[in-house]
Amino acid sequence: MNWRSYLEDRNKMFWLLQITGWLGYALVQYMGSLMHEMREIWIAIVLLGAYAGFLLTVPLRYLYRRIWHIHPMLQVVVVLLCSYLAAAIWAVIDNLTNWEIYKFGFRPTNLLFYFQHSIAKFYIMLSWSGLYFVIKYYQLLQDAQQKSLAAASMAHQSQLKMLRYQLNPHFLFNTLNAISTLILVNENKAANQMMSKLSRFLRYSLDNDPIKRITLEQELSAAQLYLDIEKVRFGDRLDVVVEVSEEAKQALVPSLILQPLIENAIKYAVAKTEHTGSIHIKAIRIEDDLQVTITDNGPEPFDPDKIKIRGSGVGLMNIRERLKALYGKQFSFTLSANTPSGCIASMRFPWHSGTENSK
Repeated sequence: MNWRSYLEDRNKMFWLLQITGWLGYALVQYMGSLMHEMREIWIAIVLLGAYAGFLLTVPLRYLYRRIWHIHPMLQVVVVLLCSYLAAAIWAVIDNLTNWEIYKFGFRPTNLLFYFQHSIAKFYIMLSWSGLYFVIKYYQLLQDAQQKSLAAASMAHQSQLKMLRYQLNPHFLFNTLNAISTLILVNENKAANQMMSKLSRFLRYSLDNDPIKRITLEQELSAAQLYLDIEKVRFGDRLDVVVEVSEEAKQALVPSLILQPLIENAIKYAVAKTEHTGSIHIKAIRIEDDLQVTITDNGPEPFDPDKIKIRGSGVGLMNIRERLKALYGKQFSFTLSANTPSGCIASMRFPWHSGTENSK
């Protein structure tokens, strides 16, 4: 039996609970009869009584659906009246069954005898009605929570898409500006190479879903496309060192999370030094976290005021917002001084392996 289908289908759930509940009622009644040494025929009476209760509560379900949206006070009045009416009918059926089967056709002359035990049965019917409303309200609460989670998830995904797509115009502006500069100085071949690599990089960025995380190995491939573009500009003045273990390459990271940091290093270190600008990319696993650092050798010592300047751009703000959206408070992103000069940008967030994700 597929229990999941019963849990998800409310109609199936009702009938499952209805049958189980009334069978439980019959069992309790029978166990109680054993204390009074009742005859075996009492089993039939107990089952018929439970069956009568089962049948009488079915129309209550449809009635309660009709009054679901009326005023609560009026709703309570209707529930009380319907519960007592159903209990009275149940009592009559139960007593007639009892007298017909157990007492062999006994017929009382006083009509009030037919309503014996109606108060006790009223409490049972009222309990059934209360359970129905409790379960119904619980289901509505679950629906509201699911809708709220779905809305939050959609908003979260929209935020991530917005943050990811902010990178393209920001990066595109800088690259097109560099291409324009190359054309102005008649470096048409270099401009053509840069345009070709730019096309490949943008195609890569558009092909990747901004909601999904990719392996660090894929992220490094995207970063290499960007660095190839910059090497057209700087040639031998740009030196890149990548120090990433095979284990770290399988870690899942937000797509294009490295590009703003590399762009920042290009802008503030490589472009401003007369000598070779160095960018060192390192990633290691520390317990259950992945730490990624990008170090540059900017021409000036890196003081707190410079940190503020570097941290004021769109790219770095974007990184903080994306990490916050994905990991909440379980991340760190810092800029610190390198020795003797330059900057160290460091990110640390929970480790998730691409190999685990594919299982």
